[in-house]
Amino acid sequence: MPEIAEVARIVHFLRQSLVGKRIATVAAIEDTNVFGKVGTSGPEVEEALKGKKVVSAGSQGKYFWITLEKPPHLVMHFGMTGWVHIRGEKTAYTNYYKKMKESEMEAWPPKFWKFHLKTEGRDGVEVAFTDPRRIGRVRLVHCPGDDIRQHSPLVENGPDPVIDLDEFTEEYLHGKMRARRVPIKALLLDQTVISGIGNWVADETLYQAKFHPEQYCNEFSDAEIKTLYENIRYVCQTAVDKLGDSDEFPDHWLFNYRWGKGGKAGANKLPNGEKLAFITVGGRTSCYAPAVQKKTGRVVPTAKAEVIEPEEDKPAVRRGRSTGSKIKEEPDEGPPLKRQRTKAAKQEDEVKEEKLADGPRKRRRGRS
Repeated sequence: MPEIAEVARIVHFLRQSLVGKRIATVAAIEDTNVFGKVGTSGPEVEEALKGKKVVSAGSQGKYFWITLEKPPHLVMHFGMTGWVHIRGEKTAYTNYYKKMKESEMEAWPPKFWKFHLKTEGRDGVEVAFTDPRRIGRVRLVHCPGDDIRQHSPLVENGPDPVIDLDEFTEEYLHGKMRARRVPIKALLLDQTVISGIGNWVADETLYQAKFHPEQYCNEFSDAEIKTLYENIRYVCQTAVDKLGDSDEFPDHWLFNYRWGKGGKAGANKLPNGEKLAFITVGGRTSCYAPAVQKKTGRVVPTAKAEVIEPEEDKPAVRRGRSTGSKIKEEPDEGPPLKRQRTKAAKQEDEVKEEKLADGPRKRRRGRS
């Protein structure tokens, strides 16, 4: 699913192609999930956008927005498979376009569109929001554009570890970890604590920090919290700087091998020979390296780990299925991520992402 870096990628393209232009035409379908579950509708989105000038584009974690010359403004969340396409631009990654037929690449609006627009002028920019699984959310926020982060759903979310360096500090993380007793992986995924960290970013952070994903967050020492903070900043900043393009990620990152990107051997272990394993607690699956990510405190007692066997030792497995305890993955449907997921894990994430996309229940106070 799109996380902090993928969202930053789209904001980059929106700033480059859409900001400063006036919207001439808009079309939005009536989707009771994408629009309806956050209190708006296709016709309302059309009315809000048509004829308006786009003033700015921004993001906070997994949320992003465009502000217009007057309210309401558009705040979006990709969910599992949402994406923004700009005609003539490759906003997704090379692998995504390789899978498409030429006729699909040329078609406009793209398949699974929820709304699309065109700006004024002979060379008007065309933009479309798509979402095959309809877990993404598009809402209208009625407030001054400069105050958009002080309003729901953004105000309920935690600080962005790349943008909000005045708030996301080592002291902030220390306080959150000492105040809770949950697995550290769960804390990192909590959007009310930190905005934008999803499954792969959390796993990468913990791998770089050499911490076990299911160790309780209040079991870490002050020195370990400092290390974790530095690696959250490192992973998130690097991924955002690369606009989420995993072809540009450092060679030593776990990401390059967890999804089989490194070839058959890469799906089982890292280049240095460290075996990879999956651990599942509370319905969330983490990839980690047991030889590196040692337990220094107590972990969830129900945690179960499975080391992936070397490829030559594995029995034959049908594509896209699992046999016994051997994990076999199938490709995700969304354009932004070059990775694979098991069917069960995808279904679990869909439910969790749908709840998250509809907005957190508790309102945070004191955001600026």
